[in-house]
Amino acid sequence: MDQIQEVMEGQLEHCDRKSHHSDTVKKNLVTRLNRIEGQIRGIKGLIEKDTYCDDVITQIAATQSALNGVAKILLEGHLKGCVVDRLQEGDMDVLDELLLTVQKLMKK
Repeated sequence: MDQIQEVMEGQLEHCDRKSHHSDTVKKNLVTRLNRIEGQIRGIKGLIEKDTYCDDVITQIAATQSALNGVAKILLEGHLKGCVVDRLQEGDMDVLDELLLTVQKLMKK
C-alpha cells in the first residue's frame, strides 16, 4: 500500500472529526460561498445567452479565485487549529494528511 493510500484510509478513520470555526468565520465562509453560488448561476446565464467566450472565461477565473479565497481561510484555520491540536496530541500522521491536502490545492 502506498503512502497516499494509507493517508486516505487514515482520513476515513477520522470522519468523526469536526472543524472548530468561530461563528464569525462560518458566517464569512457562507457569505463567500453564497456569492460564488451567484457567480456560478451568472456564468450559466452567460453561456445560455451565447456570451462571448472570453467574457465567460473571465467570470470563471473570478469564480475560481473566490473559491481559492475560501480554501485559504479553511487551510489557515486547519493549520492553526486542527493540525496544531493533533500535533500536540502526538498525532504525527496529521503531517501526511496536510501534505496531501496541499497537493490537492496545488493541482488547481
